[in-house]
Order: sequence, then structure tokens, then C-alpha cells
Amino acid sequence: MSKVAVVFWSATGNTEAMANAVADGAKGAGADVELITARDFDADRLGDYDAVAFGCPAMGDEVLEEDEFEPMFESVEGALSGKKVALFGSYDWGDGQWMRDWVERTKGKGAALVDDGLIVNNTPDDEGIALCKAQGARLA
Repeated sequence: MSKVAVVFWSATGNTEAMANAVADGAKGAGADVELITARDFDADRLGDYDAVAFGCPAMGDEVLEEDEFEPMFESVEGALSGKKVALFGSYDWGDGQWMRDWVERTKGKGAALVDDGLIVNNTPDDEGIALCKAQGARLA
């Protein structure tokens, strides 16, 4: 059984709903899953997991949240080489540039991405939840 961390930051609850669905999908595929907020995760914990999903909404000018999530991600990205990774998040406006940038950044660190990132506009609907669960299953 694989051990999966679902690490996220959420201000409005949209990305948290996505994180719960990713975790449900991974559990459904047989993984041992831990849901963790960004403030409670760092590079020292990364090695405890076979795979990790990172969730962060688009903020400001389509960037990752800068006070908690970005510092945490900076602390772990150097250790992502060969690690199975999924990226997800919600957005309100824009075209998803923050996700494209994040995917390229993560690929550049040698992570084994399960897809090209998953974005959902605002609150995930039934289709968005199903996509999150499918991402979690692929990660497991």
C-alpha cells in the first residue's frame, strides 16, 4: 500500500474541498492517505510518503499563496526528483497561468507528475470533484 500526503492551502474552502476529493480518490485506490495543511508540512516530512499531492489556489496575479504555501513548496521542491506528484487548485479569474508555471517548475525539479495539473473554477462542482478523485486514484 502506498503512503500519500495531500498538502494544501485554502482561504475560501474551494481548494480544501478539492484536497478532500483527491484524498478520497487515493484512499479508494488503496492508499494510506494523510491530509496536511501547508503550514504543517516541510522537506523533513517529504520522505515519509511515496507520493504527494499539492493544492494551492491562484492568488493575486496568478501566483501561489505567498505567506504559507510558497515558502513550504520552496522547502520541498529540491527533494521532488523521482517523487510521484500531483498539483491542483482553484481559481476565480485568469486562464490558469499559475498552474502552467507551477507544473513547469515542478517538472524542472524532476518530479514524476501524474498529469499537467488540475484546476477548477471557484467551488468544485460534481464534475470537478470527480476529476479530483480521479487524480487521487492516479497518484495512489
